[in-house]
Amino acid sequence: MSDIKSKVQNVDPNVQARDMSAMTSQTDNVYKSLNVIASRARNLNDQIKSELYAKLEEFASVTDAIEEVMENKEQIEISKFYERLPNPSVIATEEFLHEELEFRNRDETESDSENEE
Repeated sequence: MSDIKSKVQNVDPNVQARDMSAMTSQTDNVYKSLNVIASRARNLNDQIKSELYAKLEEFASVTDAIEEVMENKEQIEISKFYERLPNPSVIATEEFLHEELEFRNRDETESDSENEE
């Protein structure tokens, strides 16, 4: 994953109203645009989650007793950082509006492959 810290530095974590004509400028269809954004948001969510779990595993302490719950400050700081990140759908929307996403229409790629045969 490209560095999530640098990617979300200038992204406002709050949900905002969006101009629908800007949303449809790349696809000419609201539903296609939302599908692209939703797919990217799911992808981002999976990447962020796996990155978080990997970082938390580095600081995990193994204890045998259930009563001994240790507070690990590094894990707490990492968790707080990821809680403050913008929602993956907000990040995906920003990427889409700034034309940072590449996508293909499934119908076009299927018709292209049929024409080649």
